[in-house]
Amino acid sequence: MFKINENYLKLPGSYLFSAIAKKVAAYEEANPDRQVIRLGIGDVTLPIAPAIVEAIHKAADEMGQARTFHGYAPDLGYAFLRETIVEKDYRLWGCHVEADEIFISDGAKSDCGNIQEIFSEDSRIAVCDPVYPVYVDSNVMAGRTGSYDPATGMWSNVIYMPCTAQNHFVPELPQETPDLIYLCVPNNPTGTTLTRDQLKVWVDYANRAGAVILYDAAYEAYISEEDVPHSIFEIEGARTCAIEFRSFSKKAGFTGVRLGFTVVPKDLKCGDVMLHSLWARRHGTKFNGAPYIEQRAGEAVYSEEGSRQVMEQVAYYKRNAMVIYEGLKEAGHTVFGGINSPYIWLKVEDGMDSWEFFDYLLEQANVVGTPGSGFGPSGEGYFRLTAFGTYENTVEAVKRIKALRR
Repeated sequence: MFKINENYLKLPGSYLFSAIAKKVAAYEEANPDRQVIRLGIGDVTLPIAPAIVEAIHKAADEMGQARTFHGYAPDLGYAFLRETIVEKDYRLWGCHVEADEIFISDGAKSDCGNIQEIFSEDSRIAVCDPVYPVYVDSNVMAGRTGSYDPATGMWSNVIYMPCTAQNHFVPELPQETPDLIYLCVPNNPTGTTLTRDQLKVWVDYANRAGAVILYDAAYEAYISEEDVPHSIFEIEGARTCAIEFRSFSKKAGFTGVRLGFTVVPKDLKCGDVMLHSLWARRHGTKFNGAPYIEQRAGEAVYSEEGSRQVMEQVAYYKRNAMVIYEGLKEAGHTVFGGINSPYIWLKVEDGMDSWEFFDYLLEQANVVGTPGSGFGPSGEGYFRLTAFGTYENTVEAVKRIKALRR
């Protein structure tokens, strides 16, 4: 008789954004005359930039000719993309990253979920709280998190690092020593950041403790302040303690194209074993490479015209973030984030929990956001709104939310 991986049965409920989608679909079916504005899931709305579309068309045409056809991609990704990333990304920020330390993938979410496979089953993980659900859920599936307490929303074998208004959403070094530390900067969901000095504290700590920082930099394109690093490899010592995940989804609108990459420095070792070698083995065994067309699209993101167009789109979403941040603050709401991030972290109305506030906004304003409790215990009492809607819908959503306070 076959057996299942019973760790999956430990997961409470469905994936956060699936649960939201079901609630919204039920509401729309019952209220077909209402115009619902979605500021919940972090999906982009602007079309792919013209320079990138041109590269996609050219690559697709190449796939139709025997002379220029491409089959399986190289394990790490095509050299033309990895070398472009090094030259026009990491060197721009003064980082020491080599092309063969970059692994091209189908997105940062996949890599963030899969990276735990190269570590021991008894590794202790530390996560910021609130946190992007994939970090915890993928470790639950691997049997690494212990038991779940519905009363607290916490796992017995997970080290939680609360990020609240009281500590300015900056995690404090944990009392217990973790093996793996998940950091997301700019942060999802709070929209807050770490300065260079604050990140240096974590790099130094990880090197002392023999821990690995799993650094999710999916939103680095939205950084506005000079003292916020775009990569952990801007920090001295990071090459011996950090792995970085990057995404084209939010920077270049690739949520429907699927492309990302992970940097595993060769200086990062467990004894004599390079983690780079382990990830290369995993990558080559379980992944057949991102398609040629997508990788040419990624290369176009760094072209002169592509870069200009992409950053215009980022500016569009950043303007949306300011509309939400300033509009809600003007209405008397307590808000965070939005300056270096496409996310605004909103304190919910007094007397409500975050799911009650979700229902309140959906029913009274026909606006969808994300309940903070879905990101962890310290997310209770907060609510996430995204800047990825259209400008017109963003303005209208803020107008509706402000009207609830009159």
